[in-house]
Amino acid sequence: MQLTDAQRLDWLRLIRTEGVGPRSFRTLINRFGGAAAALDAMPDLARRQGKRLEPPTRTQAEDEIAALDRLGGRLIASGEADYPRLLQQTDAAPPLLALRGAAILNRPAVALVGSRNASTAGLAFTERLARGLGEAGLTVVSGLARGIDARAHKASLPTGTVAVMAGGQDKIYPANHAALVDAILGEGGAVLAEMPMGWVPRGRDFPRRNRIISGLSYGTVVIEAARRSGSLITSRYALEQNREVFAVPGSPLDPRAEGTNDLIRQGAALVSEVSHILDVLGPIIERGPDAEAAPARGRPDLRDQPDFWDEINLDAANPDALEPPDLFRQPEPAVSESPDDLPEPADDRARIVALLGPSPVGTDELARSAGLGIRVIQTVLLELELDGRIERHGSGTVSLLSR
Repeated sequence: MQLTDAQRLDWLRLIRTEGVGPRSFRTLINRFGGAAAALDAMPDLARRQGKRLEPPTRTQAEDEIAALDRLGGRLIASGEADYPRLLQQTDAAPPLLALRGAAILNRPAVALVGSRNASTAGLAFTERLARGLGEAGLTVVSGLARGIDARAHKASLPTGTVAVMAGGQDKIYPANHAALVDAILGEGGAVLAEMPMGWVPRGRDFPRRNRIISGLSYGTVVIEAARRSGSLITSRYALEQNREVFAVPGSPLDPRAEGTNDLIRQGAALVSEVSHILDVLGPIIERGPDAEAAPARGRPDLRDQPDFWDEINLDAANPDALEPPDLFRQPEPAVSESPDDLPEPADDRARIVALLGPSPVGTDELARSAGLGIRVIQTVLLELELDGRIERHGSGTVSLLSR
C-alpha cells in the first residue's frame, strides 16, 4: 500500500482530530471506507456523540507536513513499505509516524531501556550490550532519555539506532540531547515521533512512546529500573505485544535494581552477556516479522498507567459497532516522582554519588560517565572515603556503601 498525497493529508487530519486515537482511527476507516469519508461523517458523529469533533483544517495539516519536511522528515503510514511491520502488528500502532533519517525500521531490532539516574556499572554494561547487539546485525531502539537510553544510542551509532521521541520531531527532550539526535541522523540511524510538530511532551506521552519502543523490537532489555520506573512500562507492553522481555540483575542493595530483579523473579530472561539475548531471539528473528504470533500471554496489569487518548466511544453513535476494548482508558494516577524522574545532580559530588552503587567500578569509567577529569574524581572520592561513604577495592575500583 502507498498513500497518495491527498490520502496522507486526510489520514493526518483524522488522527489529529481530538477524540480519535489509533483504535478509533482504525474503526472509522473500516466503517466509512477511508479517511476522507470519515472526515465527512464527523459533523454527524459529533452531533450523535454530543461532543465537539473538529478535525484540523487542510491548511493546518499541510503546515505540519511542510514543517516536518523542513526538518528533513516525512510521514509514513501503517501498511506502507517503510512502516515497521513488527509495530504494525500491535494493537495500538500509530496510523502515522514522523520519520527522520534512514528507513531502517524493518531491520531486526532490540530495545534497551533503563534508569535515567543510572550507575556507572549500568552504563558500562549498556554500552557492552549495545555494541554486541549491533555487531550481531541488530538495530538498538531506545527512548532518547538521559542515562541508559542515551548510552545505548551512543554505543550503537556505528551499527544503527532508532530513537523514539515522546514529543514532536522539533521538540527534543531532554533539549541537551539535540547533539545526540544529530549524531544518530548523521550515522544512518532514525528518529521517530508520533506526536505533532510543536508538541512538548507531557507525563502521559512517555508511556505512549514506550509502547512504540517495544513494538519496534523483537525483545526489550531492561537495565537498572526502580520499582516504579517507566522502563517497567515498556517491558509490560512488550509482554502484551507477545515480545520477549530480558532483565539485567543487580545488587539487592541498589534501589535501581529492584525493578529488574522483580522482572527476573516474574519470568524475564536473565541477561549477563550479549549471547543470552541472541540465543533467545535468533530463532524468532529467523522466522521473520510475518511469522505466526506466539500464543497470547496474560495481559499485563496497566491500571496504574495514564489515559493515552480520550477516544470517542463509537458504540454510543452506533450500538451495533464493535469497538475493541480500550486497554489504555484507565484513570490517571496522581503525578508522583519516581527514582527515575529525579533531577540531574547539580554539582560534581552529587553527580559522582549518583553514578556509584554497590557494584565496584573503576575510576576511569567513573570519570567518563560523569564527564569529569580524573583529578576531580579522585578529589571527590577522597572526600567520600573520609565521610565513610565509599569502599575501595582491588584494581582501583570503588563502590558506594549503603547508609
